[in-house]
Amino acid sequence: MGRAWEADPSAAFAMRLGKSAKELGASDGRDECPDIWQLDNGDIAVIGRDLTEDYRSRLPESVSLASDEWLVVIPGAMLSAAKADIPDA
Repeated sequence: MGRAWEADPSAAFAMRLGKSAKELGASDGRDECPDIWQLDNGDIAVIGRDLTEDYRSRLPESVSLASDEWLVVIPGAMLSAAKADIPDA
């Protein structure tokens, strides 16, 4: 039996959610560009710093990471800026 959800690697970037890291002052525009994107299949892609190993031993009891999953951190201001672009459930 497969997973309930699986990422589709063929999905394309459709729309940035919120503002770019440069617009938010979270990047100098060169090689540090956290970002949030909606893919054309409705899934969300997050580009951030991989802090999996820093947090692995401190995950809340109800949180787990599969061997092919990583914990990624982005600036809080980035998610706040994206709020208007994220539809209500």
